[in-house]
Amino acid sequence: MPRAPRLRPANGIFHITSRGNRRQSIFFEDADREWFLYFLEHTVKRFDWTCHAYCLMDNHVHLLVETPKENLSEGMQWLLGRYALDFNWRHGLDGHLFQGRFKSQVVDSNWHLLELARYIVLNPVRAGMCAAAADWPWSSYGASVGATDAPTFLALDWLLSQFGRQPDAARATYAAFVSAGTIRASP
Repeated sequence: MPRAPRLRPANGIFHITSRGNRRQSIFFEDADREWFLYFLEHTVKRFDWTCHAYCLMDNHVHLLVETPKENLSEGMQWLLGRYALDFNWRHGLDGHLFQGRFKSQVVDSNWHLLELARYIVLNPVRAGMCAAAADWPWSSYGASVGATDAPTFLALDWLLSQFGRQPDAARATYAAFVSAGTIRASP
């Protein structure tokens, strides 16, 4: 029996997550993450998306994408399908890599978009995988603060414009914004 269609808009800005089947790892090595980013780049181009942020964890991914056309499901099917085929071929595996269909949450305000941009890059910090967002090489954080070259698919203009007009100052303010998200109030 086919799945029921999604009851969400198919275009707009979305926080997308996809998890490994049975919460298993979807990345065995750095080369796997590089291949995922390669397929993400082609998905962004092919489906005319804008990617504002991303983070590749061990067993799931976070994407913050804007889809001007109604092609979210088609694009995610292409991205996850291509990656799964490649992953299984390179590692001599078969079967499902991802658990069910991807999850998507509509981003309904600029405030929500900013909070998600921070939440996504802080995911490895909150999971105890690193001490600071800058320590995790598999997210958009490094490119957003100018520490690494931005992948061609990553759009930073809107995000950084929310933190200032001068690029260096905007990057520093964004870094402080992200860092402030790691501060927890004491009980």
